[in-house]
Amino acid sequence: MWSQCVAVPQKKITHYKIFKKIILTLHSSNGYLTSQMKIFMLIVVTTLMVSFTFTSSASSFDGPLQIKNQFPLFLHINTPYLESASAENSFSASLSHSSVYMLRNSSRWSVQLDMEISELDIRFRKKISDSLEFGIDVPVLSFNSGFMDNFLESYHKAFGFPDYGRSDRPVNEFLYEVRRNGKLVVKGKDGEIGIGDIRLAVKKVILNSPAISLMATIELPTGKSSGGFGNGSLDGGVAVLIEHELSRKIKVYFNSGAVISGDLKAEKNVKLKNFVYAGTGFEAFLWDNLSILGQIYA
Repeated sequence: MWSQCVAVPQKKITHYKIFKKIILTLHSSNGYLTSQMKIFMLIVVTTLMVSFTFTSSASSFDGPLQIKNQFPLFLHINTPYLESASAENSFSASLSHSSVYMLRNSSRWSVQLDMEISELDIRFRKKISDSLEFGIDVPVLSFNSGFMDNFLESYHKAFGFPDYGRSDRPVNEFLYEVRRNGKLVVKGKDGEIGIGDIRLAVKKVILNSPAISLMATIELPTGKSSGGFGNGSLDGGVAVLIEHELSRKIKVYFNSGAVISGDLKAEKNVKLKNFVYAGTGFEAFLWDNLSILGQIYA
């Protein structure tokens, strides 16, 4: 289960100068960024510049928050995220960055994760009719050793939180390896960048007030499965999406569905289980130019 809550400014600003400054910084920071990291960040900046060029009926900040669970073993199983029930025309790009640490061993499995993940998710939505929408999600992933270990160690010490053995590992050293019965299943590489599994979706609006939709998804095996970018199989999913305006300033969202997972076809084949999920969220305008979004998923 995971949750998010964020305050979002609604007033539009000019972004060109910000992007120009980021690009100049990338070209002048040879001592801090690898060439692969520069390429990934330039892709991010270019995509954001393009996304702000188009006029869209939907904004990435116009709820709900389209944020996925970034745990590496969940990235390629058609991971759901909270979605609007309304059909729309939109183009958006979201960037997520996570630090992951997990060292676990059992009689059959060994999961060794100490890494950071950046995901640029490019989403396009097109209304085919007033009640029918087609969507495509293209994730671009970067696995790397990162930069957050010292900060996280200080954070855990400051508040007395356990670090689960993170401090025993070398600082900012990459590790992504999964084995079953001693045999390699998945092994990621530090600094590798690649496309994940591309997701296609069709949404059918069946009621307008409150908005209720049915959605079907299919995830194509476009990511490199042996490196952790995909699972090498088709995944499918179905969901019911609901949203309702409680007042002019408050809107609630609810999603519930099931995912039919294909097998993981990497160095070794692994049978993956199907699962069901549900999530809810709210959006409330505090002032004309500021709203707050919160949601929970399980």
